[in-house]
Amino acid sequence: MFKRLAFFEGKIRDGCEDEFDRYINTNLVPLWTRLPGATGVELLREVEAEEGSHRYPFVLQVTFPDRAAIEQMLASPIRYESREVTKGLLELFEGRVFHVIYDLHAHKMAG
Repeated sequence: MFKRLAFFEGKIRDGCEDEFDRYINTNLVPLWTRLPGATGVELLREVEAEEGSHRYPFVLQVTFPDRAAIEQMLASPIRYESREVTKGLLELFEGRVFHVIYDLHAHKMAG
């Protein structure tokens, strides 16, 4: 299983936090939950960070069964539509956005 994460490094513009969340839920979640090949979408909102750490107020995590599914999503019209709609979100954000793909190795908890 693979996860593709979009890291929003920086900060949401002052006073725009509610609008940022509303924009994601209204405009982007309907697209992200239709990405072909994906099996799950998770939205992570920063609650707390260690002093001096990089700040990631928002992380998008999309799950895929294999690399072929990621390639399918990357070539899809929905992904390109999502990129266009994301431009509106970036007006509420100061920083950069980048993507990382992880190979997931999950383990059950002991006991």
